[in-house]
Amino acid sequence: MNLRMWSVARLASAVIVMSMGLVSASAGASRTPAARHFPDVARVTPGSDYLALGDSVSFGYRESTTVPAPDYSSAANFVGFPEDIASALGLHLANASCPGETSSSFLNASAQSNGCENHLSATGTLAAGGYRSLYPLHGSYKGSQMAYALQYLKAHPRTSLITLMIGANDGFICQEITTDQCASPTELAPVLATVKKNVATILHGLRVTAHFKGQIVLVNYYSTDYSNALASAGSQALNQALDEGGAGFNVKIADGYAAFSHAAQYSAGNTCNAGLLTQLYTSSTGSTGSTMTGCGVHPSVGGQAILAQTVESVVHK
Repeated sequence: MNLRMWSVARLASAVIVMSMGLVSASAGASRTPAARHFPDVARVTPGSDYLALGDSVSFGYRESTTVPAPDYSSAANFVGFPEDIASALGLHLANASCPGETSSSFLNASAQSNGCENHLSATGTLAAGGYRSLYPLHGSYKGSQMAYALQYLKAHPRTSLITLMIGANDGFICQEITTDQCASPTELAPVLATVKKNVATILHGLRVTAHFKGQIVLVNYYSTDYSNALASAGSQALNQALDEGGAGFNVKIADGYAAFSHAAQYSAGNTCNAGLLTQLYTSSTGSTGSTMTGCGVHPSVGGQAILAQTVESVVHK
């Protein structure tokens, strides 16, 4: 149910996919909704509403072995970049994100997720139950994130900003259900095509169905280790699919990949050593007597702040 960045050795194929242009829709996939021309959007003003959509990064998820130990029984204990943005810009935030959400389960709560609504069993079959059935989200709602977003926008016409960060869990599922951990371009390409198609469907719903005329920002994923080119290839391929899905819907791109890379440059590109990721310990009861075992894959408080600043830099205020 948590976000994991794609593994190093298995991701050389992502570079191949990018160079061959295989992010386009795969054979048999449903047709991507046609984008329309959307005029310039209004400024984001203090006091207006802000809708955050996405997975565990937007949620502010922390692994169980971080210190202090997270209390999953209260969503208020988790602070992600949306909370930072709302505070900085004076916005009223509704954070609908869910740890483990895929681009497909975002649209249909019955579709396969990576631990939000459902999860893969030990035998590789889809099993009921996920984060939402165990712990509260920032916002209480039934059904899919897409359905909630449409309802929210109808009830909150003063919404001026939406952020969307989605797709990483699509890749994680591919790793789990394939014997080579999604190393083959023929396996990875359809995943990226699905992300692109689903993102376009999400944005079509926001722009056309909900008639949203405010600002939409797509937030790109970071790499957990910029010093290894292969470790970064998965994030780059995913970001390309995410951005291409947003083409024609008048969106801004918050380049979280570049922002983390810049912040990690003084640590030889090591995102963990730069303090941008959660720190993991052998015990979650406290730092005294505990041994740090490395980093998780979710942003630290500092990492979330960088993502927030990156979004704020492209928002028209």
